[in-house]
Amino acid sequence: MKHASRDRELDELIDEITTDANGEAEQLWAFRQAFEDNVAVPCEASVIGEPVQVLKFDYDGNERRGLTAVCRRADGTKHVVAAPELAIPPSAQGGRYLAAYRKWMGIAPSPPSTRRATGRKTATPALSVEGPVELVVLSVKQKAARCHLLGNDQAFTFRAGSLWDLVPGEIAVVKPAKQWTYAGNPYLSGAIESTRLDAKALGLVSLGLEQVGIWNPAEHYWGEEGEPIEDWAKPVIARGRRPEFEMEQVLPGLDVEDPFSDPIGQSNDLRDSGDFDGAYKILMDLCQADLRCLDAHSHLGNFVFDHRPKDAIRHYEVGFRIGEVSLGEIFDGVLPWGWIDNRPFLRCMHGYGLCLWRLGRFEEAGRIFDRMLWLNPSDNQGVRFLIDQVRAKDTWEDSR
Repeated sequence: MKHASRDRELDELIDEITTDANGEAEQLWAFRQAFEDNVAVPCEASVIGEPVQVLKFDYDGNERRGLTAVCRRADGTKHVVAAPELAIPPSAQGGRYLAAYRKWMGIAPSPPSTRRATGRKTATPALSVEGPVELVVLSVKQKAARCHLLGNDQAFTFRAGSLWDLVPGEIAVVKPAKQWTYAGNPYLSGAIESTRLDAKALGLVSLGLEQVGIWNPAEHYWGEEGEPIEDWAKPVIARGRRPEFEMEQVLPGLDVEDPFSDPIGQSNDLRDSGDFDGAYKILMDLCQADLRCLDAHSHLGNFVFDHRPKDAIRHYEVGFRIGEVSLGEIFDGVLPWGWIDNRPFLRCMHGYGLCLWRLGRFEEAGRIFDRMLWLNPSDNQGVRFLIDQVRAKDTWEDSR
């Protein structure tokens, strides 16, 4: 009954706000005015569990984007988010108007992270941990990391003297030092004792695999007529026809109708223009939104590949292992590069294999490159030109 009563209250508020507003654009302007007139700012809120202060609600005329909010983090930095990404307690005036706006948009009145399965808002419970604990790392910023306890989806902010040892998707063993709550959001500080990678333990929903055809080696181009078949290709050809698949690609924030909404492209553009911090933040935000965003892991590896292969390999391997879990133990299909959603996984594998080679782990690198040739016989990434050097244990430096 409470749920029905709240629905009626929100419907009445929506009618009140949008009266005399014709069309979506006018109604968005009406909502903006309602926020300005009725919601005192700054007000407390959170974005994906991170506490923020909302400084302003706005609408710039872009109907697809809708209302936005200018937010200030605890460290003083400001950023703009889509208004529905905010979580504000429904008891607050801002929460009431935000719930009405979300309902007008056709989405749940509260963000999923703030609702139980019943849809009722619940307070974020305080942390209560003792002894060494295992944290799943979601993202790493300059002074803090977003994490959740292994086996518990409650996200919180973790602070430590040095966070360089943390990689999104890894599990960190931490000795707690202090626990506290700020603006209703839990925090934990402590010392990092160790890290490990166990993709299965993350409990992620497997990436989907859609069969898109049958790969036939007889129809594949293996070189000019009369040229000998390369050794790596012979067992692939002998294996015969195999099903080919496209792996689900997770890319939070992508609007398929807006080619400029690609967050990976935005990150690359910022990096090319010299804004490394901005580019890095986008990738970390993608990991925080969903650790199954394999392209975020591969591009984080690219960030440090040239100078820190020991760090790069960890990013690549996280993406590779998450994708590998989705393939299962006995996958014998093909993941052609031509199906573009396969590319994030193949990029992670490629970066992982290159780092193994650079670090002198020749046998492991050889197995990864061999596996890539089986998965994508077209070899758009060129590992067939490297595999003989790896098997001969030629060093990376000598190959350059």
